[in-house]
Amino acid sequence: MNGLGTPAPELAGRNIIDLHGIVKRFYIGQPNELEILHGIDLTVKEGEFVSIVGASGSGKTTLMNIIGVLDRPTEGDYILDGVDVGKAKDRELSGIRNQKIGFVFQTYNLISRTSALRNVELPMMYAGVGKKERIERAKYYLEMVGMQDRMSHRPDELSGGQKQRVSIARAMTNDPSIILADEPTGALDSKTGRKIMDIFHQLNRDQGKTIVLITHSNELAEETERIITLKDGEIIGERRGSFAC
Repeated sequence: MNGLGTPAPELAGRNIIDLHGIVKRFYIGQPNELEILHGIDLTVKEGEFVSIVGASGSGKTTLMNIIGVLDRPTEGDYILDGVDVGKAKDRELSGIRNQKIGFVFQTYNLISRTSALRNVELPMMYAGVGKKERIERAKYYLEMVGMQDRMSHRPDELSGGQKQRVSIARAMTNDPSIILADEPTGALDSKTGRKIMDIFHQLNRDQGKTIVLITHSNELAEETERIITLKDGEIIGERRGSFAC
């Protein structure tokens, strides 16, 4: 039983994220060459709710960009949901990001000049989903996160918590294998942040979504099944969170 009073998902599933020997360097071959990640080994099983926690400068953002296929490692192997990312071409990586990963960022990344509904439709447009189905799916996910009364509102007409709900709905529209959440409550007050975390728990519990939470907050990390601690570009610890049995 987890800390929220509901059964924790089983951890016996297949590996959906599989990182081996991941090194990331910048300015390669220059006098200011900099190595940020120093041989990361990390696996995440399908249906897990995992947090990666560390202070500023620990390498969290660099690792998140590699997990999210926003950047390639300098060395090492990455298998994402059965796909060898290292062998994929740039065009293929774009499709992998769109179909397999739903992103939720602290800054929301919504388009200000259009409605919540249209913002949620966008990933489906890139995936070639027809207009009727796009609208139906966008409405479904906005209703799921409690935004059914704000679908026609633009981001500047929404509170921070409402914007984050829209971004979660947008992340879900292509039914991704993984939700990658980068400091998703960082810009919110504690009460609103609590509601956002409850949505993540619901997605993990009821829909079996694999969720990777990137955070500097040990309090938030405690809500996940497994806590990976990153420091100076290396994993220095791993432990179970209060969400685990």
